[in-house]
Amino acid sequence: MQGTMLYGPRDIRSEALPEPKITRPTDAIIRLSATCVCGSDLWPYRGIAPIEQPTPMGHEYCGIVEEVGKDVKNIKPGQFVVGSFATSDNTCIICRDGYQSSCVHREFMSAAQASLLRVPLADGTLVATSDVPSKEFIPSLLATSDVLGTGWFAADAANVKPGSTAVVVGDGAIGLLGVLSARQMGAERIIAMSRHESRQKLAREFGATDIVTERRDEGIARIKDLTNGIGADSVLECVGTQESMMQAIRSTRPGGYVSYVGVPHGVELEGAGLFFAHVHLHGGPAPVRRYLPQLIDLVLNEKINPGKVFDLTLPLDQVAEGYKAMDERRAIKALLRP
Repeated sequence: MQGTMLYGPRDIRSEALPEPKITRPTDAIIRLSATCVCGSDLWPYRGIAPIEQPTPMGHEYCGIVEEVGKDVKNIKPGQFVVGSFATSDNTCIICRDGYQSSCVHREFMSAAQASLLRVPLADGTLVATSDVPSKEFIPSLLATSDVLGTGWFAADAANVKPGSTAVVVGDGAIGLLGVLSARQMGAERIIAMSRHESRQKLAREFGATDIVTERRDEGIARIKDLTNGIGADSVLECVGTQESMMQAIRSTRPGGYVSYVGVPHGVELEGAGLFFAHVHLHGGPAPVRRYLPQLIDLVLNEKINPGKVFDLTLPLDQVAEGYKAMDERRAIKALLRP
């Protein structure tokens, strides 16, 4: 089959790889209808998160089930399915509490930038649609696999409520879908922090009411100006850097909520500052599986169109261009067609 391997910083290759096989009775093999490059894939691509050996890439996926293990009961060959970047049995106490991305049997998916994919814990990880969807739904269904599910968790963890004011820090695909999610949850005012015109335009389309281009102290001051000097009710941190985290915390009103869904790199919180900020903090790897049924229904009922974050579509064998375009910020998110 065709698959993607990262050999080192900015050395990404499409190669012929062995086809995956059922290795456990709870596995499924799916033929991918689409996959994509995630912003978090850029950390190892840039060498910021080093790898020690050639590594298969990709964790966002949807497609048709080809084969299942003997213990798989609910997922059947021929079904169209969407899965999370984290596998889950969906039965343990952590899963039942809604945190499937910390399931006691969790594995983080990789190797999804390929034509075929083995999915462990298929019954608990995959969600099947009632019918095979038409092609125009594929980008948005793919988005539910991670970026929409993560943006939704960002809004949920930040306690976005009807009539509230939300700030979204980060204008990548997750930040943009955090805007969409905050709008779906009823936020009256949504302030997107972005310096890029194309991303600002999409943020507006998804529901942003205000755009803030400033950063650091100037950005925080601008948020305070827009919120009567007190800060926002909810702030969604969708980047994962020290600057973005501090900007989020300092833009939140006392008693407000900060969610953090950007994979952290170099983030350190100082105790006294956090103590006196008086904010709620909640985040981590998004429990996408919790939201998948709802998000899939919203897509198929044409209530939302998160697939708009894919502004570059390439054949899988041009995956290197997808990484390069996102690295250079020429693309928000690259969709790959096996």
